[in-house]
Amino acid sequence: MTEPDSCSDGGGCDGARADGPPADPRDGAHVAQLSVPEMDCPSCAGKVESSVRELSGIEAVDPQIATGRLTVEYDGTETDVDAIVARIEAAGYTVADDGGETLRFSVPEMDCASCAGKVESALGGVDGLRAVETHPTTGTAVVTYDRAATTERDLVAAIESAGYEVTETTGANETAGGQTDGDGSLWTSPRALKTWVSGVFVAFGLLFEFLLPGANAQVGSVLGSALHVADVLFLVGVATGGQEILRNGYYSLRNLNLDIDLLMSIAILGALTASLAFGEALYFEAATLAFLFSVAELLERYSMDRARNSLEELMDLSPDEATVKRDGVEKVVPVDDVQVGDVVVIRPGEKIPMDGEVVDGTSAVNQAPITGESVPVDKTEGDEVYAGTVNEEGYLEVQVTAAASDNTLSRIVQMVEDAQSNKTEREQFVERFSSYYTPVVVAFAVLVTLTTPAVLGVAWSTAFVYGLTLLVLACPCAFVISTPVSVVSGITSAAKNGVLIKGGNHLEAMGAVDVVAFDKTGTLTKGELTVTDVIPLNGNTEAEVLQCARGLEQRSEHPIGEAIVARAGTAGVESAEIDDFESITGKGVRADLDGTPHYAGKPGLFDDLGFDLSHVHATTDGGVVTKTAQRLCERNNCLDLLDDTVPELQAEGKTVVIVGTDEEIEGIIAVADEVRPEAKAAVSRLRDLGVERTVMLTGDNERTAGAIAREVGVDDYQAELLPDEKVAAIEDLVEEHDGVAMVGDGINDAPALASATVGVAMGAAGTDTALETADIALMSDDLSKLPYLYELANDANGVIRQNIWASLAVKAGLALAVPFGYVPIWVAVLAGDAGMTTAVTGNAMRLSRIRPDDGHDS
Repeated sequence: MTEPDSCSDGGGCDGARADGPPADPRDGAHVAQLSVPEMDCPSCAGKVESSVRELSGIEAVDPQIATGRLTVEYDGTETDVDAIVARIEAAGYTVADDGGETLRFSVPEMDCASCAGKVESALGGVDGLRAVETHPTTGTAVVTYDRAATTERDLVAAIESAGYEVTETTGANETAGGQTDGDGSLWTSPRALKTWVSGVFVAFGLLFEFLLPGANAQVGSVLGSALHVADVLFLVGVATGGQEILRNGYYSLRNLNLDIDLLMSIAILGALTASLAFGEALYFEAATLAFLFSVAELLERYSMDRARNSLEELMDLSPDEATVKRDGVEKVVPVDDVQVGDVVVIRPGEKIPMDGEVVDGTSAVNQAPITGESVPVDKTEGDEVYAGTVNEEGYLEVQVTAAASDNTLSRIVQMVEDAQSNKTEREQFVERFSSYYTPVVVAFAVLVTLTTPAVLGVAWSTAFVYGLTLLVLACPCAFVISTPVSVVSGITSAAKNGVLIKGGNHLEAMGAVDVVAFDKTGTLTKGELTVTDVIPLNGNTEAEVLQCARGLEQRSEHPIGEAIVARAGTAGVESAEIDDFESITGKGVRADLDGTPHYAGKPGLFDDLGFDLSHVHATTDGGVVTKTAQRLCERNNCLDLLDDTVPELQAEGKTVVIVGTDEEIEGIIAVADEVRPEAKAAVSRLRDLGVERTVMLTGDNERTAGAIAREVGVDDYQAELLPDEKVAAIEDLVEEHDGVAMVGDGINDAPALASATVGVAMGAAGTDTALETADIALMSDDLSKLPYLYELANDANGVIRQNIWASLAVKAGLALAVPFGYVPIWVAVLAGDAGMTTAVTGNAMRLSRIRPDDGHDS
C-alpha cells in the first residue's frame, strides 16, 4: 500500500521547515519520510541507518521498524531525496514510497513525436517533476512527481496548456479498467518460494543421511573431502535458501553492521568452509541454518505485517472518492481533488469522505472510527462531521471545511505514525543494552569454540558447531522489537477506540500514574447549565411555573435564563405575552406577563418584596414534585424555603431561581451544570484498576465544588482556583506522587495539562487546539474512555516488561546451554530467533483485545 508522504514539521518533505525561510526549496533543513517495507527488524534498521549516514548533510535518521518508515532530516544544500533513496538501496532495501507518485495520463491527441515534445516541454515547467515518459503510439504520458511540491491537477493543467486534452488518469500500475497489480501473498513471494525449494532439498538430504544411509553414495570430492548424495542435496539447499541471507550479509559487511544477516552469513560460510576445506562434514548444519533462518525471516515479516495492518486499517477508514455537487451536477472525484468549500453528497451506508458541516439533510452517523462512540450520533444542518465516519440511514450534504491532508482522520493517522519517534524509557534502555549484547555473545562464541575441546573434551567440529549456534543467538532482534511493536499495537488499538496517544512515552507514563486530577466544568460535568428541579408552589403546576419563567427569561442572555428557556421548550410550554421587561441588577428580572407583574430571581429578591420564605405551601397534586419537596411537604404541606429547601438544593451544587408575582410565589427552579452520567462509574473504575487518588480542581465556588465532588466520588477537591493556582496544584501533586494525569478540555486547561506527567484532553475530535495541547486526547466527550486508557497503558507496560525479560531469559538460557550440547542449531534458529520474535509480536497484539466499557452508570 502506498502511504501518504508527510513531514513532522507539517510542511512538504522537500520544502523548508515552517520556521525557516520559504525560499528556494533546495535551501535549508528538510525532512523526508520514506516507506521501506523490508525494514522489519532491528538489524535491517541499523543497516539502513548506517548507509544513509554516509551521506553528507544528514542531520538525523529515525528508522521506524513497526511501520517500515524511515524519517530523515537533511540539509537540502548538500543532499536530496534521490541520494537518500540511493543509499537505502545500497544497503539492500527497496523504497516503496519516496514521496513521489507516478500517474499515467491518457492524451489521445498526442499522436506524434512533435506533440510529445510539446507535452514534455509543458510538463517541464511544473515544480516537483521527476520524470516524464511520452508514448505517442498509445497516446499516453507517464509522469513521476513529488507529491509535496505539486498535484495531479497541476500536471493536467500543464498538459492542457500545451493544447491537449487529458481524458483519463490512472496510477502507473493500473490497467485501463482500473485494476492494480496485487502484491501477492508473503508465503508465495520469491523469497518464500526459494525457501520452500531449499526445504525440499534439505528434506531429501536428511532422508539419504539418516534413513537411507546405504543409498548415500559418494558422488565426488572437493579439496580432498568426499561428497555424498546427501551432501550435494544440502549444498543445493544452501544455494537456494541462503541467497537472500548472503546477499543481506554482504550489505551488512559493506556498511560495517554486526547484525543477524552478517552473523548468519558467517555461520553458513564457516560451516561450508569447515566442510570443504577441513573435511568436518558440516553440510547439514549449513543447510539447516539457511533453510530455518529463511523460515524465521518469513515468520518475522508475517508477524510484523500483523502489527502494521493495525495502522493500515486506520488509513483505510477514509474513502478514496467523493461525490461532489458542483453547479447543481453530482460528480465523483478523488478525495484529493475535493476543495474546501465544496459540497459533498453522502448517501445511506457511505463513508463520509471529508471533515465538514452539514448543510442539508438529517441522519445518524456512526462516529466510532474517530471518537469510539458506540451509538450513532444524530446529525442535522449545522452539525460537524468527520472523515472516515459512516452515514447510517439518511441523505446528507456536507460543506467541506478541511482539505484531505488536514482533516481529523489524517491528523490522527499522522500522529499515530509520529508517536513511534517518542521512545519509552524501556525502549531506550533496550537499545543501549543491545549495543553491548551482540559483541559480548560473539566474543562468547569465539571463547566457546576455542576452549570447549580442552575444557569439556569435545571434538573441534563439535566446538565449531557450538560457536555457530551462539552466532545465531547473538542477534538481539526479539527484545529490541519487543517494545516498539507493543507501543504500535497499543497506540493503534487506542486510536480505533477513540483515544489518540501521541507517543510511546505517554503510553508508558499513563500506565504508571498514581493520581488522576480532573477539571470540573466540561470534564466531570457537561459544561452546560440544565434545569434539574421544578417545584410548583401554592397550587400551581410545573407547566405554569415554566410558562412564567420562560416569559421572564427569554429576553435574558444569562446562561441560567437560557437553560430555563430550553427546558420550557423541551416541555412544550409556550410563553406568555411580555411587556415592560426589566433587569434587576444582581437579583433577577421583572416583566408583565399577560398584564400581571412577575418576578424571577434569587431568594433575596422575594425577601425584599416582603414574602415570608419560611412558610410556603407546596403543590401536592397537579404538578411534578421533587423528592426534596415531597419529603418537606410531609410537615403540614409547608416548606421553609429560607432554612430548608433552598439551602438543600444549593448544597447539591444547584443555583435556585424563584418565580412569582408580587402577591404569590409560584414555584422554584433549580439549575446546575449536570454531572456526566458516566463520571461516577469512571472514577470508581479507575480506583478499581489501581489509581491511588482522584482529585477535582475547579474555579467554581466551594459549595458547588463540594457537591459535585461528593456526587462523583473523587477523593479530594480544590475549589475557587485561578488558572495559575490550578497549575500550582498540579505541580504539588507531581512532587508528592510518581505520576499525575490531568484531564481537562484541552483549551482552558492547557497550562495544567502541560504541567502534569500526562495531559489528557476531552472531546478533541476536530479541535486543533486540543489535539496539539494534550499528550493524550479522548476524541469524544466520554469519560468512560479514561479507565480504558489507563487499563490499556497499564497492560502495555506489562506486555513490554514480559517481552523484554522473556526474550532475554530465553536467549541467555539457550546461550548458556550451548557449550553443554543441549541446543542444536535448529533450536537456536526457531526458538531463539523466529520463535521469540513471533512470540513477542503475538503478545503485543493482545493489547488490541482490550475494549472500552460502553456501560454508563448514573
